[in-house]
Amino acid sequence: MVIRVDRRTSSKSASLLPAEPGPHADLVVRVASRGLADDCIAAALAPTVGISWQRCLNEFKLDPALEYPPTVLDERRIKDLQTEHDELVQIARAEMDSLYEQISGSGYALLLADTSGVILCEKIDPSLRRMFIQAGLIVGAEWSEKREGTNGIGTCAAESRPITIHQSDHFRSRHIGLSCSAAPIHDPYGRVIAVLDASSVSAEGSREAQMHTVALVNSSARLIEKCLFLRRHQGDAMLRFHHRPEFVDLLHDGAMAVSADGTIVATDMTGLRLLGAKEHKDLVGRSIADIFDTTFDELLATTSSSRRAMWELRDNLHGRRYFASLVGAGQHNSRSRVEPTISARTIIRVAGFKTDSILTLQDLAGDDPVMLRNMRNAQRVADCAVSVLIRGPTGSGKEAFAKALHLASNRAGRPFVAVNCAAIPETLIESELFGYTAGAFTGARREGMRGRIVQSSGGTLFLDEIGDMPLSLQTRLLRVLEEQEVTPLGSESSIKVDLRVICASHRNLRELLARGMFREDLYYRLNGITLELPALAARRDKEALIRKCIASEVAIGRAASIEGAALERLASYNWPGNVRELRNTIRTALAICEQNVVRLGDLPPEIGQPGRYLQRPGTSADQDVSLEGAEREALLRVIEKNDWVMSHVAAQLGISRNTLYRKIKRHRIPLARN
Repeated sequence: MVIRVDRRTSSKSASLLPAEPGPHADLVVRVASRGLADDCIAAALAPTVGISWQRCLNEFKLDPALEYPPTVLDERRIKDLQTEHDELVQIARAEMDSLYEQISGSGYALLLADTSGVILCEKIDPSLRRMFIQAGLIVGAEWSEKREGTNGIGTCAAESRPITIHQSDHFRSRHIGLSCSAAPIHDPYGRVIAVLDASSVSAEGSREAQMHTVALVNSSARLIEKCLFLRRHQGDAMLRFHHRPEFVDLLHDGAMAVSADGTIVATDMTGLRLLGAKEHKDLVGRSIADIFDTTFDELLATTSSSRRAMWELRDNLHGRRYFASLVGAGQHNSRSRVEPTISARTIIRVAGFKTDSILTLQDLAGDDPVMLRNMRNAQRVADCAVSVLIRGPTGSGKEAFAKALHLASNRAGRPFVAVNCAAIPETLIESELFGYTAGAFTGARREGMRGRIVQSSGGTLFLDEIGDMPLSLQTRLLRVLEEQEVTPLGSESSIKVDLRVICASHRNLRELLARGMFREDLYYRLNGITLELPALAARRDKEALIRKCIASEVAIGRAASIEGAALERLASYNWPGNVRELRNTIRTALAICEQNVVRLGDLPPEIGQPGRYLQRPGTSADQDVSLEGAEREALLRVIEKNDWVMSHVAAQLGISRNTLYRKIKRHRIPLARN
């Protein structure tokens, strides 16, 4: 925010109170109650202003004439917020310093606020500080619409776009001496995280005359966004592009972060607009070749030369021309001069939210490129008869993804029935799947039992760990899939079913096929499309996922915090148990931490003190291992951690002891220390 003060007016005599507050308050109430069309003066207001007035009067129950006391947070809460937004504040300060050098001595002050309207930092002429204190324009003051009515900061945050609130546009009569121009600041994922605002106490002219001010503020906000984006993605190659070559590598170009395999991992807001995409998910997870008429390898070849190359590209969708350059990983520059790493002293605050057991494909995909690609493929086949095989390590969320796929299909209103083929004893799998009639075998229920296949008819049958299904049952399952009918044990008649099967396995079915442990005909019947879920350690959105897990464990309306060093350690850990292990770790840490702040000491020793857990003798960190080998190593780590007490191992992994012993037998792990 910029406040302009006429230096000819002394601070003692200057006031933000209007001489006649009554007429303005009457106009606000009239417009907010009956609309713009009922008053010729009100009709001159911008629609955004009238809508904001309605929010303030009808939703927030504010009185435009009443002198509400300003809301200012205490010092501890202010420091927590500044720490939470540490990277943003440092980058914004650098730009504010640069802007202040241009306007120093002219009576301006610069302020940055978060999305709740709280002012995080300032740049003020010391001789004018008393005026800003009197106006409530100080660090820690809240300028949300809910508190202060229509104003530059609050209304910009509510509308998520650049805006000017000029003098009598303000809701409260106390503020009609101000003229405010504001612009939102977005994070690398397109979410509004802050507001930069410029205001003047003695601005002359109409609201339209403030267009230059809002353009200046918007330009600074875009520069802060660009610095944030480049800092967050220093580890990736960066593609910069624009329709005009002279704009490439400047503020107004588009920027794409690209991984080593040519996959787009992020794009800034300008890049989104230049390509005509509606959402980040329209681009993230795709390859460069999907978007432009070139490949990443062709572009990468230019980065090896000392001279920066400029490419002429066309997008595949519309054939529009762009000019682009590519910078290798770690070579980006920005004006922020801020290190991208999180300070060990940083405390990141996470607000709790209402958790829902039903997660959508979008929820599970997050911002990870591989998961976004899985989401798009899953959406394409959701209503088709195409078989889906989900692969991924134990704990990566295969069942959650299968359920989300079911909910995205036209079968969402019918049952989703999950069967873990590895958790049910071999002697019971057949009866569980196919059901049985009364008296079919000793111990059977008197009334018989519908099998899981019949229960899922019309909906979705999810067969988890399909690789552990006995060969004899694989033959019966294939027949059910081909004929769409099932014969219960002890029955001579078949039952017609409407069957959609989704399978999952952490094992390589092709390897099982080669070893004669999986039927070839069933494999090709199930493997219509394979979706590979990445291990947690390989996900690009680990930090966001960790924050989401913390928020899901905190009661709604409350908040928890995590020390920067603890967050870094969680993000760098290899997570052999994947998302399941992450959730258990966070749940335990929140239970034992003090003052709702998770610190290094609250983490398990293998995470908080990684030096204590050294590499096993005879293994190589660079050695390529199969998924089977990776599971064996992960299982051994958990067994050793629990001193070979198998009941504790099964509990930590969230599996039955039968399943644990089956895995131990398959991996040829001894039942006691050698």
